[in-house]
Amino acid sequence: MDNNLLKVAEIIKKSKNMIALTGAGISVESGIPDFRSAGGLWDRYDPAIYASIHSFIRMPEKVWDMIFEMIEVTEGAAPNSAHLSLAKLESMNYLKTIITQNIDNLHQEAGSKNVIEYHGNAKHLVCMSCNAEYSASEFDVSSKEIPTCEYCEKILKPSVVFFGENIPLDALTESQKFAEAADVVLVIGTSAVVYPAASIPRIAKGRGAALIEFNLERTDLSSYADILISGSAGKTLPELVKLLEQ
Repeated sequence: MDNNLLKVAEIIKKSKNMIALTGAGISVESGIPDFRSAGGLWDRYDPAIYASIHSFIRMPEKVWDMIFEMIEVTEGAAPNSAHLSLAKLESMNYLKTIITQNIDNLHQEAGSKNVIEYHGNAKHLVCMSCNAEYSASEFDVSSKEIPTCEYCEKILKPSVVFFGENIPLDALTESQKFAEAADVVLVIGTSAVVYPAASIPRIAKGRGAALIEFNLERTDLSSYADILISGSAGKTLPELVKLLEQ
């Protein structure tokens, strides 16, 4: 057993307000590649064009070429042991909330109840004209037929934050509140360099929270971390849960 994991377990047992910040790395084991990695969406679709809200407004049909693939990837994925471990930590009353940069809904599918989504959710669609909301599962996206609103017949948009759009205000407000109150922050599967999400561990650390990083390798955040747990989150988080169950 990794001695660092033992230290983390002891820190968590004494915690009152632990939070987690998750990124693309936690979902890689579910078969969802990081959009920025080799083989990711941005390898095939220029995000300046396909992930821009201005492009969606001007030419939604073109942007839906990328959206079809994005939804297909997320729909075919299932929570892995890292997602399930975080849900377990919540049920054990250790973890108060998850702040995620992911759009795949896997934390919720794993059973986590308190999830703050910075970038929205690809499994929901919204009409930009009348604000009607839909589940992506209501449409057969495999047919490549672009879904439209049943009320105003406008082309629907995934409920995700495109470049040029603001992070939802409630997500910013809630995450700030939790960061300021946190005594432990788990940073999992993200290098936490893209703001404003990157501010979460730094705010908490500045207020005295223990910062614990779970990543495959060192990141720019590692110099701030109190403990770095290297390796697959799908392996290390279940080991941590076992220690806390003892």
